[in-house]
Amino acid sequence: MYKIAVMGDMESVQGFATLGLDTYAVESDEQAIEVFKKLTGDNYGVIYLTEALQEKLEKYIDNYANVYLPAIIPIPGITGNTGKGILNVKKSVERAVGSDIIFGND
Repeated sequence: MYKIAVMGDMESVQGFATLGLDTYAVESDEQAIEVFKKLTGDNYGVIYLTEALQEKLEKYIDNYANVYLPAIIPIPGITGNTGKGILNVKKSVERAVGSDIIFGND
């Protein structure tokens, strides 16, 4: 069975532990990279991470753009939504169907 992890700052991830998800509060870019590499090498099917953290890990996340598992899903952090998550959904739809059906053609 696959596990689910949540990565981000302490305030953003602590509530997910009550849902039974594995939470990883990271305090530095170096720690974030180390934890991300560990999670992608373990038995995680889904890795949620805050949008702010996604920006810092983008070059590592790109390695998983065309693989089935783990699914790497950005979520808003405690500081709010940066819009990065919806941009990724838009890119995924464009890649899947060949056109921007969500927002219209830019």
